[in-house]
Amino acid sequence: MESVRPSPAPKVSIIIPAYNTAPLIAVCLDSVLSQTYRDFEVIVVNDGSPDTTELENALQPYREQIVYIKQENKRTAAARNTAIRNSHGEFLAFLDSDDSWLPGHLTSQMQLFHEDPTLDLVYSNGVVVGDLRHTWSFMDRCPSEGDPSFDALVIERCQIPVSTVVARRTAIVRAGLFDESLPRCDDYDMWLRMAFHGAKIGYTRKVEARFSVGRPNSLGASRPGMLEAYWRILEKISRTLPLNDSQHHVICKQAVEVRARHLLEEGKNQLRERKFDKAKELLSEANRHLCEPKLGLTLLGLKVAPNATGKLIAFWFRYLGVRSMIKARIGKFG
Repeated sequence: MESVRPSPAPKVSIIIPAYNTAPLIAVCLDSVLSQTYRDFEVIVVNDGSPDTTELENALQPYREQIVYIKQENKRTAAARNTAIRNSHGEFLAFLDSDDSWLPGHLTSQMQLFHEDPTLDLVYSNGVVVGDLRHTWSFMDRCPSEGDPSFDALVIERCQIPVSTVVARRTAIVRAGLFDESLPRCDDYDMWLRMAFHGAKIGYTRKVEARFSVGRPNSLGASRPGMLEAYWRILEKISRTLPLNDSQHHVICKQAVEVRARHLLEEGKNQLRERKFDKAKELLSEANRHLCEPKLGLTLLGLKVAPNATGKLIAFWFRYLGVRSMIKARIGKFG
């Protein structure tokens, strides 16, 4: 597909990785082309998507307004890096192909840079939409409180939704681009590295985006997988960055907690499959760190009456499942 670059030197390069979202890409691009801020280029990277024919058909009406790149499947981090290497903007704006922006998003974000030229990355609030019965604000459930420092990102006091991020290209490059070895959560890893290397981060609570949930192939479909990715990124950061003693303590403490939460979710899965011995093993290890009374009661029940306990908690897990999936899909993991 021929691509035409709309401007030789745009201020902002919009980065859109595309994988299996052909039915949603038009809504995404329409929201970009409806922005009140106009000094941008749009780069769509087809990351070896299985729906390439449908995707390219959907992109056809936009061919004169976007830069389209097709590559073999290398996962989201590589798609983002490909777009960055082919970009010309001073700033990089990130948008997942199943999400969309409100018309004033870029205007608002660029105004933050104008008001504080020392900022390296800004993000905003958004609403979660999908096949659920209602919508809700991202920051109501995944808050940002205070300064979004390195420690704040580690302990989740501040959580950054990738589809609202605008960052200086120099800060992304200084942090080393996205880690293509990561199967998940490459955005979270990037924000941590940027913050460690001194990037100043700001945010607004204004709702400026819509996040889609409930897609069958979305990352949030695997809550244990998301927690495992989070835990492994924390361990990677502890190994690869020259942390001071305080930072190392915060990272290690959080990694232990997240690993325990991962074991808890894996234990739930074993319970759903009625593999009670394995569930008891995982939940026992999780509770050595979490020390939750309800989990202790569950373990006691599995010891004395596993079948009855399994049936009793199955309903509770189903109730919690939807909320956990949504938070994993759009929280720190984008």
